[in-house]
Amino acid sequence: MVFASLPFLFLFLPLNLLAYFFAKNIKAKNTVMLVFSLIFYAWGEPVYILLLVAMTFLDWFLTILIAKQERRSKKARLYLAAVVSADLLLLGIFKYGSFILSNLSFLTGFPKSVPNILLPIGISFYTFQLITYCADVYRGDAPVQKSFKMLLLYVSMFHQCIAGPIVRYRDINEELESRHANYTDVAEGINRFCVGLAKKALIANTCAVIADRLLIPDGGDSSLLASRSVLALWVGVLAFSIQIYTDFSAYSDMAIGMGRMIGIHYTENFNYPYISCSVSEFWRRWHITLGSFFRDYLYIPLGGSRKGRLRTVLNLFIVWFLTGLWHGASWNFVLWGLYFFVFIAAEKLFLGRLLEKSRTLSHIYLLIVVFFGWILFKFESLSDVWTVFKGMFGLNGNALSDFESRTTAASYIVMLVIAVLACTPAAKNIAQRVKYSALKSNGAFALYSAAQFIIPALLLILSAASLVGNSYNPFLYFRF
Repeated sequence: MVFASLPFLFLFLPLNLLAYFFAKNIKAKNTVMLVFSLIFYAWGEPVYILLLVAMTFLDWFLTILIAKQERRSKKARLYLAAVVSADLLLLGIFKYGSFILSNLSFLTGFPKSVPNILLPIGISFYTFQLITYCADVYRGDAPVQKSFKMLLLYVSMFHQCIAGPIVRYRDINEELESRHANYTDVAEGINRFCVGLAKKALIANTCAVIADRLLIPDGGDSSLLASRSVLALWVGVLAFSIQIYTDFSAYSDMAIGMGRMIGIHYTENFNYPYISCSVSEFWRRWHITLGSFFRDYLYIPLGGSRKGRLRTVLNLFIVWFLTGLWHGASWNFVLWGLYFFVFIAAEKLFLGRLLEKSRTLSHIYLLIVVFFGWILFKFESLSDVWTVFKGMFGLNGNALSDFESRTTAASYIVMLVIAVLACTPAAKNIAQRVKYSALKSNGAFALYSAAQFIIPALLLILSAASLVGNSYNPFLYFRF
């Protein structure tokens, strides 16, 4: 089940909120959330819910043992190493098992047949959440959770289990135990959810149609990529660049909104990354919770930038190799991570000082780097990546444009302009100015207050209408 679906919008979520708000106390409310979360996860993968529960139980048990030891003692480190190793081993088997075996088969001829290991939904997200919990208890940054039920609720909460944000236990443990959703929380939560839903249903899905129409040849025959026109490839990559941002940030918006509705404040996950002026800034604004995870639990423990330039570059290499690998069991994702490593390392060493001289040129530089980086992300076949890159400059002998690319671009030009604006804080800034102006007049404030009800309702209606009969509703981050 996905958030942007009619069963979720008009059956699952209303029933969940109804049961939640009729529950008498926090214990009952948490039981409601746990039951609905497990149903939500089992809806798509009933078998792999056993993996989720088993990993949570293992981490819960071993972390209790960690808490019983002297802080940072040798025994505590052994327990921490054991639990993190077990988590990463299971992640490795289910996410990278087939990838590793296929590469071994290619290099050595063994094994002759590679099993197709299905990827459990959300395993990358909830594994990292478990690791942050165990590491924070070991460091003394978070209290140990003695209730298995509560830890399972933290890990499986349907708001963020399958697509993030990667929520740290220490950030919400108090709200899990005691919380109250006031009127402001509920209102802002509904508003945030509806904005995220519209971003997904109206913008991301439309951009997905454009990207797939222009970048994926009929029948998925990649050999036809070379014949795609220059215009088709540029517009297609632009659409994909917008799709991946609006798709993923929309799910974060909806997760944050649903959390607010019940009094839980999840960490922000996106902060308009396309307005950045360096690659380093872009990754401070994109998938913030993943970046902070690698920073706090890998980069800094490795020494960060405290041990000289060579060690800094090595640490960045490790982080970005693993960042790429986290996104998918394929070499294009590894190269995509290393692609950004090159620019971030260069900015650390010398390029950052040059970028500070002109914000305009720095912004153009950032957009170019990220734009071409998405080609690596989009196509698993490196030959397809090279074909698309050459084709964008007419080096495949392809035409500058054709009938399909011209009509597609003309048909969707208005939506593409709206989509580009959705990647900026323009709408947010306008809303803040309108709110500020409304506070100066009772009549204007009344209109502004009415708009707070009308706009979310309108976005919900438009989004639901777009989902009716629409079987094309992809979600890119399900595969991570």
